[in-house]
Amino acid sequence: MRFLATLASACAVVAGVLAAQNPSAQRFDNFRRIGQSSPTIQLNDASYKQLTAAPRDYSVAVLLTAVAPRFGCQLCSEFQPEWDIVGRSWTKGDKNAESRLLFGTLDFAEGRDTFVSLGLQTAPVLLLFPPTLGPHAVSSPEPLRFDFSSGLVKTRTLIHLTNHQLTARYFSPPPAEQVHGWLARHLPGRPHPEIKRPINYMRWASGITFLLGICTVAVTAGPYVLPILQSRNLWAAGTMIAILLFTSGHMFNHIRKVPYVVGNGRGGVDLFAPGFQTQFGLETQIIAAMYGILAFGTIALATRVPRMTDPRAQLVAALVWCVVMMVMSSFLLSVFRVKNSGYPFSLPPFM
Repeated sequence: MRFLATLASACAVVAGVLAAQNPSAQRFDNFRRIGQSSPTIQLNDASYKQLTAAPRDYSVAVLLTAVAPRFGCQLCSEFQPEWDIVGRSWTKGDKNAESRLLFGTLDFAEGRDTFVSLGLQTAPVLLLFPPTLGPHAVSSPEPLRFDFSSGLVKTRTLIHLTNHQLTARYFSPPPAEQVHGWLARHLPGRPHPEIKRPINYMRWASGITFLLGICTVAVTAGPYVLPILQSRNLWAAGTMIAILLFTSGHMFNHIRKVPYVVGNGRGGVDLFAPGFQTQFGLETQIIAAMYGILAFGTIALATRVPRMTDPRAQLVAALVWCVVMMVMSSFLLSVFRVKNSGYPFSLPPFM
């Protein structure tokens, strides 16, 4: 027992000596224990200086922000959840602290002196302090700065803190994945835990509720809607309307923004534009109507007239539809001659 007590005392003395010889490792362990209870370490002026003090055998990523409502920094408030995701994902994914990286957050309300000493006039600012000791030490101890304006859409506020007067710039907050990629690029040769976003239970609940609502509506209205959707006449009518719209030039008018009609210089209007490379809005409607009448006449002669039981009515209907189709075809050929004077074909009565 006396031997074990002596051994424990000796180990404690050795540990104390090692800690005294390596204050950087002791600081890293202390701050790492603090960071286990929150996504990032909440700093003030004193703890910021202690955390970033050199020499250090670890890296530090510090976000200098201003989330207090009185500062009105919308970008700070919107980026804070993304920053917490980066810190939480990295800390949980690197349980053995092999990457030797700590995450800290310093708010302007708690670190005014630090902002002034660094000469910062904007927030948020993300700094990465590289190690000055160990295998990953760099020659320059100056921190690296993340560029919040690089490749971002200008839609949100970047706060200015000059003389405590806030002016607005506009940038959208970068996602956690972008910040993670920036950190990984500057921390080579060590683990880079992946980003793991928390489960959005509200989105899942909303999606499931919406899906159940759609299924309920489908089951309830199915007996009434399904016969309509299976109607051959409905699909035939829709197909015919689409064909008439596209063959008459509706998309051409929509793309070219053509005029509806134009004046002819004699107090009237021209219904048809000369040439095949242009047309008017009214011209498209007239052509669509002619195609529609010709299509309906063809359908009537092929399906309706043969079903008529009265021979006299059947004959009259056939003659009427033949005359209608003759007149419409003649009118259509005359329109072709207006578009191109060299068109050689024609039919009576529009010769």
